[in-house]
Amino acid sequence: MRLLPRDRNLRVLTICAMTAAGMVGAAYAAVPLYDLFCRVTGYGGTTQVAQYDSGQIIDRTVTVRFDASMARGMPWTFEPLQRAMDVKVGETVLAFYRATNTSDRPVTGVATYNVTPFKVAPYFSKLECFCFTEQTLQPGESMDMPVLFFVDPLMDGEDNLDDVRTITLSYTFWEAGRERERTMASAEAR
Repeated sequence: MRLLPRDRNLRVLTICAMTAAGMVGAAYAAVPLYDLFCRVTGYGGTTQVAQYDSGQIIDRTVTVRFDASMARGMPWTFEPLQRAMDVKVGETVLAFYRATNTSDRPVTGVATYNVTPFKVAPYFSKLECFCFTEQTLQPGESMDMPVLFFVDPLMDGEDNLDDVRTITLSYTFWEAGRERERTMASAEAR
């Protein structure tokens, strides 16, 4: 059976519309799907989220350094309250970061994070964290934000991690709503 030219045009239009809708849907799903992928695999320095502490502390110590940065235009100051800590592998540790809104308006921010070296990320487990949770600060307001974490003792069984003596936990604060813009701009640059 042959399609009439009008039917062919309608078919092409339908295919184009469905493709465009699929691409828009994929763009909106990309950020949460990528985040899920990174959390599951530890890819790109994404740490694990744990429900319970390790239950075992071993006789190996690593230095955990804390780093803080902000996206361009974010009107806050943001810093770790401790620069580094020596941590026994398996030990549950509490660290704090402080954010202060330096603007004359309320600002809502959201933090992303990573761990370096990337190869240790699957063994860096957070029990409590302020990342991916919107934080609103009023003008001049400061907030101390906790990070409760441990380095998984299973790390000690990995030969490729024997050289790891220092782990850096980095957070970057973005103004809420601009996170998606940053992700899309990053994707377009590739």
